[in-house]
Amino acid sequence: MSRPAPAGLSLEALYELLRPITVPPKSPRSTFHNWAHTYSCKPVAVFEPENEYQCELIVELARREGKAVRATGVGHSPSDLPCTKDYLVRVGKLNKLLEANFEKRYVVVQAGITLVDMNEQLLHHNLALTSIGSISEQSLAGTIATVNHGSGLKYGTLSTHVLEVTLLLSDGSKVRCSREEYLDLFMATICGLGSTGLIMTIKYEVEPAFRLKERRFALSFDEAVERYFELAEESQHTRLWWFPQTNIMQVSLADRTDKCRHVSGGWFWSTLVGYHMVQFLMFLGLYLPNLNACAAYIVSWLIQEKTTAVDDSFRIFNVEHRYWQYTIEYAVDYNEAPACLRDLRKWLDREHSDPKGLRPHFPIEIRFSSADDIWLSPSNGRTTCWIGIAQYKPYGFDVPYQKLFDEYGAIIASHGGRPHWAKAHHLRPGDVRELYPRTDDFIRTVEKYDPVGMFRNEYVTRHIFAEPDRKWDEYEYLGH
Repeated sequence: MSRPAPAGLSLEALYELLRPITVPPKSPRSTFHNWAHTYSCKPVAVFEPENEYQCELIVELARREGKAVRATGVGHSPSDLPCTKDYLVRVGKLNKLLEANFEKRYVVVQAGITLVDMNEQLLHHNLALTSIGSISEQSLAGTIATVNHGSGLKYGTLSTHVLEVTLLLSDGSKVRCSREEYLDLFMATICGLGSTGLIMTIKYEVEPAFRLKERRFALSFDEAVERYFELAEESQHTRLWWFPQTNIMQVSLADRTDKCRHVSGGWFWSTLVGYHMVQFLMFLGLYLPNLNACAAYIVSWLIQEKTTAVDDSFRIFNVEHRYWQYTIEYAVDYNEAPACLRDLRKWLDREHSDPKGLRPHFPIEIRFSSADDIWLSPSNGRTTCWIGIAQYKPYGFDVPYQKLFDEYGAIIASHGGRPHWAKAHHLRPGDVRELYPRTDDFIRTVEKYDPVGMFRNEYVTRHIFAEPDRKWDEYEYLGH
């Protein structure tokens, strides 16, 4: 039996069909909180669709009611990017792997599937994602909308592996876009911040399953920066973690291997000391800031030993994110990064020597990605070094972070840094235009396919579409 087209239904029929997937207003799920509980919003309605037809009904209702529509997966973005006052669509139930083609090296998945599920399901098909970031909790649609990245000079961001996207547009039509069809829509969507339409399915490039051999060892900051280019090129997937309190760098070099699985680590050092004791010291650091340095010294001591591990690729790529956190990350040109890191060190050394100076947490994560041509990608046109910092929330308590992030951002900006779109930043539309030459192409495409602005929210408006003379405080800032 065919379903009636949403456009032909009465308003009462739309309400009735959407009732089973509408979160009750008094339910805790009717208020959105991101993973770290650093941003929240109270939408007028929250929907949890289970199929594409229900998504079509939501868009039709939004069209008639003049409401904005915002999609979210697990809400891992540490910003107000998923937030809206209108309709929020939780896509977590749209999580199926629809097709796996080993011969042609691709899969087709629904937008809400998480990388955790993808990793496990791909392994059953003897397939794997080519590169992923430090975590896999996010939905695939969220990772490509914000150009998430792993690390490796010859490996692009996750969005570079998108082959095709099926979108539900604001007029209710469904469009399949790729580099061969609707190129403008495709380029605007694979770093689109959710503003082109509701992503329904994604055709994604994969490769045969592989293991990685990871070597970890510690170097001083000075030696690591002196050997920066050598280290970045020494493995397929190089990552660095910098502990500014001790000026120690932990180096991770990971390469494909056919060796048998071998993992190391123990409960005492990893969990009791590395997790519980460190969190307790960071909690005490809320009242005695110098204890943050004590925690850093403990972890710096723990990482001195050289280690080697062999495991399935995603288990090596992923790093456990143990605490809720405020975080910010910028991308700088690969060749500019050493100078940027040295400037960051001078600033943090000054803060450390000042009894009332800022006390950042640790580590500062340093990763790499190859250049791409995606319009709003931080790696557009240049090989990239990503530099990210975090302030953790021990036991969920809030911590001061704004001044730290502001000063970090100012130093990064002086080196041409571009922000990670999933994370909070202060760039205005004029700044975005200076950093991204294809910004006007992006704006024209969004306005072409969504002329009513159905899929734009405060975040997208604030950073890309706002008039030049609008002030920051004219927008409702949703952070805590």
